[in-house]
Amino acid sequence: MSEIAEHATLPVGTPRLSAAAAIAALGIVYGDIGTSPLYAFKQAAQAGGTLTAETILGVLSLIFWALILVVSLKYAVLVMRAENHGEGGIVALLALLDARNAPERSWRASLLIVGLVGAALLYGDGVITPAISVLSAIEGLKLDAPGVAPLVVPITVAILIGLFIVQRKGTGFIGGIFGPVMLVWFAAIGLLGLVEIVRAPAVLAALSPLPALVFLMHAGPAIGFAVLGAAFLAVTGGEAMYADMGHFGAMPIRMGWFVIVLPGLVLNYFGQGALLLTTPSGIENPFYLLAPGWAHYPLVVFATLATIIASQAIISGAFSLTQQAIQLGFLPRMRVLHTASLARGQIYMPLVNWLLAAGTIGAVVSFGSSDALGGAYGIAVSMLMAITTVLAALVALKWGYNPLAVAAVNGFFLVIDLIFVAANATKLLEGGWFPLALAIFVAFLMLTWRRGAALVERARAHLRQPEDVFMETLLTAPPLRLPGTAAVFTAATTGVPLALTHHIKHNKVLHERVLLISGLTTDAPHVSPEHRVKVIDMGNGVSRIVMFFGFMETPDIAEGLRLACEKRQFDDVDLPSLTYYFRRETVIPAGKLAGMAAWRKKIFSAMHLNAHRNAAYYGVPASQVVEIGLEVEI
Repeated sequence: MSEIAEHATLPVGTPRLSAAAAIAALGIVYGDIGTSPLYAFKQAAQAGGTLTAETILGVLSLIFWALILVVSLKYAVLVMRAENHGEGGIVALLALLDARNAPERSWRASLLIVGLVGAALLYGDGVITPAISVLSAIEGLKLDAPGVAPLVVPITVAILIGLFIVQRKGTGFIGGIFGPVMLVWFAAIGLLGLVEIVRAPAVLAALSPLPALVFLMHAGPAIGFAVLGAAFLAVTGGEAMYADMGHFGAMPIRMGWFVIVLPGLVLNYFGQGALLLTTPSGIENPFYLLAPGWAHYPLVVFATLATIIASQAIISGAFSLTQQAIQLGFLPRMRVLHTASLARGQIYMPLVNWLLAAGTIGAVVSFGSSDALGGAYGIAVSMLMAITTVLAALVALKWGYNPLAVAAVNGFFLVIDLIFVAANATKLLEGGWFPLALAIFVAFLMLTWRRGAALVERARAHLRQPEDVFMETLLTAPPLRLPGTAAVFTAATTGVPLALTHHIKHNKVLHERVLLISGLTTDAPHVSPEHRVKVIDMGNGVSRIVMFFGFMETPDIAEGLRLACEKRQFDDVDLPSLTYYFRRETVIPAGKLAGMAAWRKKIFSAMHLNAHRNAAYYGVPASQVVEIGLEVEI
């Protein structure tokens, strides 16, 4: 096994540093946080009670320093250092801590549970973000045409339905214009804010943290927590900087934030604050009222386009996260379609797409307005940010950083995270339960699948024939050898797969050459071709081929076999005529093995029954597949 394990590491290239990469990151990374000005300042100011100058400056100061501390310092400077071969996100942190391979009942196993909860929280965010973003953009129509108010929800639902339908077509073309469109968006909202700041420069007092501190001291706990919870909406989406780091590299993402995104957001928020200082009635919709009347409708169209881009980024992120979870054994295999032949990262997952669609459209219809959705938004993201801070601190300790420095720095940011968690917890009954319930459900399914898969593997291990016994049988009681090659898939890298022993038992024959194929997912995002396969000759025409895939890759068995044949020069293997043997298991929740409640075993059995077939998942042509049915009791 040590010989096999050494192939789980890989060299990867460093993403290129360029202005083009920074602009490309604007749409994918900053679409969510870039559309927050549509609703964040408005809801925070409304939560502050009486709209006095002190309230406006206090709320604005809170938003500004949240952007500086949470996004600029915590994510851009601190957390993005915790990279796994260039990749970021919860999965990267779990890989760096080696939590996936932790023994049961260890502290790292507990971290795995925490990390899976964090990953599940992203699905809650994925449901609410498109709903509140598109809805808040369409609500701009009510300024000049109050009579269309009843049509806001139907228009939003129609746009979202169209967005989810187009996913199966792929987003390559749309993705190519994401960056330039968002560049214009940040320039436009920054310019709108700058004009208003010039008219009321007193708003610049909010650059100091003092207005925020004074406001919180005099507002009282109830109003203070309400404002903090609403102000947090300004930083939701900041976690995408870390999650999408592998697509563009750390420096282009930082460049995009500090040069384009942060200035645009700050100018717009301060512009909204300046507007309210001179015209308090602008609280109706301070974002749209920054623009002159003739520009309202064009701005609604532009804002809708920007929110569609933000929603698209969230949906694509959900596809990517689900694929990673499947590769790492946290979810059952699902159908994955590649929408671009030259871009492996562009995928479409029908089940995930329509579950997200149902959740998002259900949220729009149920809550009905961006103000109401604000109560549901934030709690999942704030908890995710707190989990990220804890895991990043543990990675820093593992890397040998001074414990006191780690405790001081990460402890400071954790206190901020927990304040926002507490503030958002006050919105639990207002709708915060919705994304939280969704996240708990997804985390439960992840943990059930992982635990059930471990029980199935334990049951298989007892049934699997040892290699030495099998090889001895081939010599002492050889079956009839057929011409050609058989590729037998197995989950383990030792022992003889059950499909092969059942085949010999019932058919009394064996191909002249047998390839025992295992696919292992590494804790690195990608595996280079020279490290893709490990070939072990077992003798008597039998070879074991272990293929390694990164957690961001889709397994390509045909390519792996081609590399294995080149490596060992299997001249007699004709890949187009190869016969692939897969097992088709039926899991019987008979209560045979301890380790999981009977009702959870039944849920796991149902998930296993509906999982995508192994052969289809690995892309093996159906005409070359032979499936052998097996029953496994757990």
